[in-house]
Amino acid sequence: MSRSTAIARAEQCFDSGAFRDLLARRLAIPTESQNPGRAGELSAYLETEMRPAFEAMGFECSILTHEKARAPFLFAERIEDPALPTVLGYGHGDVIRGLEPEWHAGLSPWTLAERDGRWYGRGIADNKGQHSINIEALRLVLQTRGKLGFNVKYLLEMGEETGSPGLRELCEQHRDRFAADLLIASDGPRLSPQRPTVFLGARGSLNFDLSIEARAGGHHSGNWGGLISNPGIQLAHAIATLVSPSGQIRVPEWVPAGLPPAVRRALADCEVDGGADGPEIEPDWGEPGLSPAERVFGWCSFEVLAYKTGNPDTPVNAIPPRAWARCQLRFVVGVDPDALLPALRRHLDRQGFPMVRVQTTRETMFKATRIDPDDPWVRWTVASLERTSGKKVAVLPNLGGSLPNDIFTDVLGLRTVWVPHSYPGCSQHAPNEHLPPELLREALTLMTGLYWDLGAGDTPARARA
Repeated sequence: MSRSTAIARAEQCFDSGAFRDLLARRLAIPTESQNPGRAGELSAYLETEMRPAFEAMGFECSILTHEKARAPFLFAERIEDPALPTVLGYGHGDVIRGLEPEWHAGLSPWTLAERDGRWYGRGIADNKGQHSINIEALRLVLQTRGKLGFNVKYLLEMGEETGSPGLRELCEQHRDRFAADLLIASDGPRLSPQRPTVFLGARGSLNFDLSIEARAGGHHSGNWGGLISNPGIQLAHAIATLVSPSGQIRVPEWVPAGLPPAVRRALADCEVDGGADGPEIEPDWGEPGLSPAERVFGWCSFEVLAYKTGNPDTPVNAIPPRAWARCQLRFVVGVDPDALLPALRRHLDRQGFPMVRVQTTRETMFKATRIDPDDPWVRWTVASLERTSGKKVAVLPNLGGSLPNDIFTDVLGLRTVWVPHSYPGCSQHAPNEHLPPELLREALTLMTGLYWDLGAGDTPARARA
């Protein structure tokens, strides 16, 4: 049997409707990790859906728990020969809340439906569709070759949408058990719907609150206007010192010293494309002198996610006693995560805003990660994907968003290569989450080819051996 046979079987698996049926069954399980009432569904996804899929391929499976985790983990492994390369796979079976009332008429988050050339369902992009592609590709290679030709360890968690509680501690506890040559996983979007993509890490993410508590209650704006401070005005001015009117960050410790040459080279031919439904890129927003790809994949960004002062629903003629803003910083390698909040405090004090309180939120801070775009495993992966697709693969130093990638790089010491099977306009985390079926079909062939090549013997790991 040959590589082309395995890829032809991947195409037949998709075209026959078999993959669609598998995906529909998994999307029908409402694994909302942000909903405390869904604990049973989180466990059922692993026990009744994913464990049987792995065991049918000869994997040994274990359900793992940790006291800091709110949901279980599934660890599956198939060791054919310790001398062969070992790849760690990762995915998450939990999804964001379904938001059923907000979907288009006739659509449900828990029913796979096709409309206008798109497949809709909660989790199809994040992350059930993506890890289902990878696991099915493993099955197709095994079916065709009779063996994988490499070792696989796979970790599925059910708490990624709540910050992956317990994942770091679990990896620390099982560091030797999870050991591998590299991580190959799928999450996040491609650069564009038509262009296969790899990314090599993730931007870090820090959420924090800024607030001013001026006094116990509001006071009449006619009687007290001009005599007492307005926290809404003060907080707006404080935020304005952090970022320019065009979005350029003004806190030196929040940006790197520059773009590494390897990052510039990797991003030179990358054009950000959100698809037909994506917003139009504003050329004058963000760090000047950088291309759009460099701004989102190579630089840092500051956002105000929410702002409140007074009563927005029922404004009254009173000076509000307080103001609050939820803020977020996305940062890249080269920025010290431990220095971010101390630098913010010093900056606000220097600018005359000692009254602004800085407080962290319950969201986990993700650290920034990035492996070398010139790493041999990166070149090997790109060559495999290009052989299958006939397309030039986009290499992104890191995802624009954030993932718990630092756990795999820092705790497990792995190279991390992500092959995303989504696109920026997929409505991930929003109502009407969807993917084009042609993207899913191509992704299934790409991963089948990639896993076939991994077992064919010509890999960086075997070269080192």
